[in-house]
Amino acid sequence: MAACLVAQEIPAGTVLPIVLNSSLDARRDKPGQTITGKIMQHVPLPDGETIPRGAKVVGHIVGAQPASATSPSQLTLKFDYLEFKGKRVPITAHLRALASAFEVFEARMPTNAWADYGTTPSDWNTVQIGGAGVYRGNGEVVADGAVVGRATDYGAVTARLLAAPQRGCHGTSEREQALWKFSPSACGTYGLGDLRIVRTDNAAGEIVLESRDDMHVRGGSGWLLRVDSAGAALPSSP
Repeated sequence: MAACLVAQEIPAGTVLPIVLNSSLDARRDKPGQTITGKIMQHVPLPDGETIPRGAKVVGHIVGAQPASATSPSQLTLKFDYLEFKGKRVPITAHLRALASAFEVFEARMPTNAWADYGTTPSDWNTVQIGGAGVYRGNGEVVADGAVVGRATDYGAVTARLLAAPQRGCHGTSEREQALWKFSPSACGTYGLGDLRIVRTDNAAGEIVLESRDDMHVRGGSGWLLRVDSAGAALPSSP
């Protein structure tokens, strides 16, 4: 079992792969409305401790604007804290990548056709959101012919973030991060039409999404967050 954090802050740069429980709708959402999600993979930290899979992520709607004849729809939101073991840990984070629930589902499906015939998920080959291939037989994550990360038989993927300047992401990471179903170079939006990440304000932690049509993002969407500043101390192990 993964270790729990011991009186430690979440370091800036830590990646948090989450699934959003809430649906987002630019026509119906109101400022102050709570949104929730959960961490989908144990998140490793520099000292060997972890944020556990299943930790709750809580945020809120800052503003919502439906589409009109002259303007696109916009949603502004913010993730406020992690919650587990009865404690709340404040975070400020920006959004690197966002994928529809369908893209998340597709990233779980094996690409090797024989996977239905007597094999287990530990043998499946899959494609991460953003295009990297996962070969669980040998535990490799591969992009552009190079090994860029590691995978385990229970679906966890760790890798250093890679820059994707063509999609607007220049950030990398010096240590391996928990990426769950995302590629190391995942950046922007996937499977959500023309929806785009307009701004991710690192100081305030506000994330602005925009679409020409009225925006609706179903619960079950995947979000790749990256912590910008450390929060308060985390709960100690019992």
